[in-house]
Amino acid sequence: MGRKLFSSTTNTTAGDSNNKPEAKISVTFVDKDGEEKLVKVPIGMSMLEAAHENDIELEGACEGSLACSTCHVIVTDVNYYNKMEDPVDEENDMLDLAFGLTETSRLGCQVIASPELDGIRLALPSATRNFAVDGYAAKSH
Repeated sequence: MGRKLFSSTTNTTAGDSNNKPEAKISVTFVDKDGEEKLVKVPIGMSMLEAAHENDIELEGACEGSLACSTCHVIVTDVNYYNKMEDPVDEENDMLDLAFGLTETSRLGCQVIASPELDGIRLALPSATRNFAVDGYAAKSH
């Protein structure tokens, strides 16, 4: 009998089949210049992680902790936007700070690849607001 390894993370695909390739969806990122990049994203991965793995300029200053709006993306098709879970209050609070907010704006760290999002197109805004980097200094009262 082989050794059993313990992991504190959950893996819903464990035991399905070791021979099956990892399920992925197609995602097109459109940068601020209109350049498109089609990438394959594993089910369960955030669009922020997918962007970083594929050298797409999506900042994510807070590393997905819902503390900034620098991974702001715009879902270009409202039908895909409507397939997603509604944003939680913390995401909406951060989106309120986002540059170029639209009706279909989301944070890339909160958009998780799922089969129903196969073919989604995400536009990157022309700028981001990162107060820590952009010279913002808190003023004392």
